[in-house]
Amino acid sequence: MQRTRCVRSHAQSRNAPEESCVLTDFSKLGLAEPLQRAIREAGYTTPTPIQAGVIPALIEGRDVLGLAQTGTGKTAAFVLPILHHINAAQRQAPGKTCNALILAPTRELAAQIADSVRTYGRFTGPTRALVVGGVKPGPQVRAMARGVDVLVATPGRLLDLIQSGSIRLHQTSTVVLDEADQMLDLGFMPAIRRIMAMLPNERRTMLFSATLPKTIRTLAQDFLDDPLEVSVAPVSTPAERIAQTVLHVRRTDKREALVRVLADPSVTRAIVFTRTKRGADRVAKQMNASGLKASAIHGNKSQNQRERALAAFKSGAMPILIATDIAARGIDVDGVSHVVNYELPNVPESYVHRIGRTARAGKSGVAISLCGEEESALLRDIEKLIGRRIDAQGDQVDPPNTPPAKRGGGGGGGRNRQGGRPGKPGQAKSGSNAHPGQKKRSRRPRRPKAA
Repeated sequence: MQRTRCVRSHAQSRNAPEESCVLTDFSKLGLAEPLQRAIREAGYTTPTPIQAGVIPALIEGRDVLGLAQTGTGKTAAFVLPILHHINAAQRQAPGKTCNALILAPTRELAAQIADSVRTYGRFTGPTRALVVGGVKPGPQVRAMARGVDVLVATPGRLLDLIQSGSIRLHQTSTVVLDEADQMLDLGFMPAIRRIMAMLPNERRTMLFSATLPKTIRTLAQDFLDDPLEVSVAPVSTPAERIAQTVLHVRRTDKREALVRVLADPSVTRAIVFTRTKRGADRVAKQMNASGLKASAIHGNKSQNQRERALAAFKSGAMPILIATDIAARGIDVDGVSHVVNYELPNVPESYVHRIGRTARAGKSGVAISLCGEEESALLRDIEKLIGRRIDAQGDQVDPPNTPPAKRGGGGGGGRNRQGGRPGKPGQAKSGSNAHPGQKKRSRRPRRPKAA
């Protein structure tokens, strides 16, 4: 049985004693009976480690910093205690206010959290509202007019409605920052600070993340009061049930390699990640031209387009989803057999979140990365982060000049290429800082700084 590490304070030393948070079923977590009934009908009996560690503390009224890899049940870990307190308090939220606020970085993740509130609250009947961008604000304003128990929102649209006077936070008693590290990467830090300043000082605050950069530590210090830190796995470690491999291939041959990967009969439902929105559209078009049903989802799509693409993906009508990192944490679909990194991410933490779209709900999954020669430095960064080397597939389309066994050594044979194919020294490569006419490329592609 997996043990949960519970640290009493985020400032506590590494030598501080640990306590066991091992529980065998949901009935021992102290949740109200209607919530336990909803859990049973949803088909769950045993809490995940993050749920076992977080739920009792939140029921006690503690602030919590929860750290767990993707696909481990973080949403239920904070939604269930929120519904427990709402059910016990029986306090109607005044007009334009909410009893609990949940902030998420993407529309898709916010929508899934709202769905979880509906699922777990089916026997308690909490009122809820979803406030996200990409759609007309009118229905959201009307939903908030009478006040709601739970408001799930993205920071940008929430601030818009606060500024218009449609939402007030002065009576909100609980706030959750979900996927806080991604919100920082997306530049939401100023918005988050403005929102947090509008909340009452007396409140319960929960911060959840799958990775723990220094900025998240700072955020915890600023917003949490003597939080209980619950960490159930080494931070930034992918799920053990994911079989990770890398396929070394020239950039110009990636399309052919992707078709071969996706045409395998074992691929029943797959998410393919690209770096750019234009790249996602291009790859989706190429896959459809090759006879593979695929649709694209990214930030330039309207909310209705994104919802239709997700619905087709979930139903199986469109079994391949081509996505940017907007889907790295905003998609929770059972039965994703494969995740393919068509392009490696510039930020290694994004790799962890990308491949976390498979192997969910206790199942296993496969993650395949197509690595071009110009992406070797990104691959090394990922391997350093996850603490292991990713195995190379035996059937390589185009092995790089540097053998995989030598990858990671300082100044290896593959580090001094200028970009483009051999014989085209002036051509800049994707992810490179070089430009035409530059004689020497920088050693590593630049990674965006967290906001």
